Amino acid sequence: MDYQSIFERVESKYVLTKRQYEQLMEKISSRIEPDMYPHSDISSIYFDTDDYKLVRGSLDGNGYREKLRLRSYGIHDDNSEVFLELKKKYLGVTYKRRQALSYRNAMNYLLFQNKTCDSQIMKEIDYLFSRNEDLKPRVLIRYQRDCYVSMADPSVRITFDYDISYSLNNLILKNSEPEEKLTDKDTIIMEIKCLNSMELWLASRLDELGIYPGNFSKYGQIYTNRIMKGVKTCLNSYSHQYTHQQSHYRYSSSVQLHQSF
Repeated sequence: MDYQSIFERVESKYVLTKRQYEQLMEKISSRIEPDMYPHSDISSIYFDTDDYKLVRGSLDGNGYREKLRLRSYGIHDDNSEVFLELKKKYLGVTYKRRQALSYRNAMNYLLFQNKTCDSQIMKEIDYLFSRNEDLKPRVLIRYQRDCYVSMADPSVRITFDYDISYSLNNLILKNSEPEEKLTDKDTIIMEIKCLNSMELWLASRLDELGIYPGNFSKYGQIYTNRIMKGVKTCLNSYSHQYTHQQSHYRYSSSVQLHQSF
């Protein structure tokens, strides 16, 4: 196994303008360096239940959050490496467990329950599916990421996500141009990931620039501003057509995933 499969860390998110990003980089560039993988083109398919239980749990602030996603850093063929990731957050600490698979093996597992790996992480993912039999792919999110680490402590990672787009219909990891934009060109999502507390010098630079943590979940934003907005609009108009369209969507999401493979 030549990849990290288990993560436990404290994560803080910040919504920056390009100007704030430039000002911050001027102040911290002498203390950080590019990560082993300095730039990534990330695509993720998030799974959820018919009533969107996982994302609602992430948004309701009850202290426990859980997500399941299939993530790639670029797919070239059926043998390209992808990751099935089970991400949990409890009392401010994020726990991520991921299993690397080939794209083909990941699809065989998700579509036909055919496993080529029986690791502890896969057993945990199996258990999540057994508790939520209506788990299906719900949204595709794609974005660019630049990643840095602290020179003093490489366990401190700073990532910058931008050009974030998504699709509710074309749920294919190979979809290089999702139909909807989540953020504009002036918005950058920064995330600081530490084992414990943030380094003092970094906290001081953020304070100098008036940059403070905020809640920003890519899937959560899509659910709140697009999925739920559509639900409320249709329910307010007592649309029977909505009920039909939603039942078809729930079924077709897995079909689309199948067709993509």
